Amino acid sequence: MEGLVLLNALTTRLLFVLHSLVGVWRVTVVTKEPRYWLLALLNLLLFLETALTLKFKRGRGYKWFSPAIFLYLISIVPSLWLLETHHETQNCISQSEGMSQNTSSKQDFNQTLISSEQTHGRGDLIEMARVFVNNLSTTCEKSWTLGLHQTFLLMLIIGRWLLPIGGVITRDQLSELLLMFVGTAADILEFTSETLGEKNVRNNFTLVCAILFTWTWSMLQFPLDLAVQQVACPASVTARGFRSLFFCQYGADLWNIGISVFIQDGPFLVLRLILMTYFKVINQMLVFFAVKNFLVVVLHLYRFVVLAMDVRASLRSQPEVPRGGYSPPAEPAVSGVSPEAWESGSKEGVAIPLRASPVTSDDSFPTP
Repeated sequence: MEGLVLLNALTTRLLFVLHSLVGVWRVTVVTKEPRYWLLALLNLLLFLETALTLKFKRGRGYKWFSPAIFLYLISIVPSLWLLETHHETQNCISQSEGMSQNTSSKQDFNQTLISSEQTHGRGDLIEMARVFVNNLSTTCEKSWTLGLHQTFLLMLIIGRWLLPIGGVITRDQLSELLLMFVGTAADILEFTSETLGEKNVRNNFTLVCAILFTWTWSMLQFPLDLAVQQVACPASVTARGFRSLFFCQYGADLWNIGISVFIQDGPFLVLRLILMTYFKVINQMLVFFAVKNFLVVVLHLYRFVVLAMDVRASLRSQPEVPRGGYSPPAEPAVSGVSPEAWESGSKEGVAIPLRASPVTSDDSFPTP
């Protein structure tokens, strides 16, 4: 079992590194700048995290946070920024030229495959690999960038699935987290492809940077495991008041609401409204997803109010407990003296003992 944990930890991080290197390679191909290979040095942080995790955690994850996914974001996001902001990514070759190139590339690939089957030589396999790489290189840069976006989101989901479970998260909570990631990834991919695909948006560099910043901000939810982890509330939390009980009882729901309102649906809604109102970018899909983001935000706020009212009602239904968790002691009763005698004795100046003591045969009350 321990060997499987180590294998999953190493395999996942290796996939992260390979995918980030593909992104760096595409940046150098598009920009014709070999200096961008320096972006590959960002993977050194992931190597350091891998070594520390294997040494101190035996390959298992951490509580509430995944450093591996966070460092993977750091290594791949700069490459996607450079690809999206480069001018060659905005335009593709014509359809006829692309079809002719694809046809010729397929013919070359098929001829190489046939020749390799006939000779079975190692050189032919290398030649086939070279032709295959050339076919990938002739693919439209816009398609390459979209493919990197798609595989990036798939790597986040598959990587989070393969990473060993750590902390207090259970497999049931992990499955719930992965289902949330699938829906989140689909919305994020639609956001980038829908907004960056507009020509009016592409011609505005500031607007492209704003969209990419919002997209990067939404990625910060993937390293977090807070939205599914339930924490058992101790009995003493009820005595602390509404706020303590609210955050303890519905902590996971509050994190889910906060992530949706402040990290994903809220920023997406604001940016889509700016596109439609200020920049006059209006299409059917943009309006639909803007309405969808608005409904999600409103429903989350409604759920927040419902949860708050539920906690308030539960506090009102419980008996009131004084602060400190104990009730004040009752007044000590004086043995053998009624309240009426106490009151009359105090008026007449009769001395009455303040404490009750055991009565024996030799004890007597003092005389005035």
